[in-house]
Amino acid sequence: MIYREAEKELQLLSAQFKAVAVIGPRQSGKTTLVKKVFKEKAYVNLENPDLRQFAREDPRGFLSNYPDGAILDEVQRVPELFSYLQQILDEKEQNGLFILTGSNNFLLNSNISQSLAGRVGYLFLLPLDIGEINPGANMSNQLIFKGGYPEIYQKDIDPKKYYDNYIRTYVERDVRLLKNITDLYTFERFLRLCAGRTGQLLNMSSLAADVGVDVKTIGSWLGVLEASFIAFRLYPYHENYNKRIVKMPKLYFYDTGLASALMGIEDVSQLTIHPLRGGLFENLVVVDFLKRLYNNGKQNNLYFWRDNIGNEVDLLIKKGANRYPVEIKSAQTISDEFFKGIRYWNKLTNTEGGYLVYAGDMLQKRSGEINIVPVHLLNTIEI
Repeated sequence: MIYREAEKELQLLSAQFKAVAVIGPRQSGKTTLVKKVFKEKAYVNLENPDLRQFAREDPRGFLSNYPDGAILDEVQRVPELFSYLQQILDEKEQNGLFILTGSNNFLLNSNISQSLAGRVGYLFLLPLDIGEINPGANMSNQLIFKGGYPEIYQKDIDPKKYYDNYIRTYVERDVRLLKNITDLYTFERFLRLCAGRTGQLLNMSSLAADVGVDVKTIGSWLGVLEASFIAFRLYPYHENYNKRIVKMPKLYFYDTGLASALMGIEDVSQLTIHPLRGGLFENLVVVDFLKRLYNNGKQNNLYFWRDNIGNEVDLLIKKGANRYPVEIKSAQTISDEFFKGIRYWNKLTNTEGGYLVYAGDMLQKRSGEINIVPVHLLNTIEI
């Protein structure tokens, strides 16, 4: 079993809150993690139609079967439970009573989030980060192609077959649960076009024209991708160092293996000369920072910065009053041109420091306190 860095945070939350919600994409390891940490608790899978019907028809009676609490898996399938859970949690003094898991972000549902407010600690569990996979040097293409879903590593599953099935299940099942999308063919086309825009500025009008729907529909469908932990938007940093900053977000996927599959990449060797490899490598690095933040119970503090004349920093990590620039390059050899964005940022903000993450294998430190970090050692950067 792969050790998950989020285990410590889960234990801390269960000691501080009456319930803990572990949410993240399907197959990211939520059930495995909570069953390992809470071995003594009853486990209830609400994907089971009989249990789900019981919970919907008689929520009070259903919960009365678990006076010592339980793990309620895929709890978003029965939203009727949340109001009754609120009452139970208010009446009990015990922390860590119920452990809830869900494969869509029920924090986005205002009724549910109001019921749980102040009573539940949240842990976002994404697929494996690079430190949990523990790859060797010069394996960036493998990391991109295989992605981070634990089952691929534990059972040595062919990534192509895994993601083909994942896409089919997601489009045919989860989308219908989240949104009444009748034209699944068009939605899948939208999904694949989103993958082709990985690491790029999100122009919703352009995407709408390519998909053949209106901008409002694109906004709604992006909400579906975000709620089900398929894709996310990285927003630009808005502090007004000058008035010509780009304000459109960038689009990334929570897993590069899934994005690669949606692009039609069938073998890791295709990545060597693939025109979108740079965007996928950037996605790999950005989402790894996000995974590590969530594993440690921290908020998303990631941004990018770009002005309208081409000056750019791929990633900004906000820590208190400090902003740490990160340049991301998919090459294995270092060029002086790679430092252009960091140096421009440091000059603009009168600061020093930053990181260059690349696909090579050597740790270095350059003038201006710029650290060069291979992608397989990404967890050496403090967040």
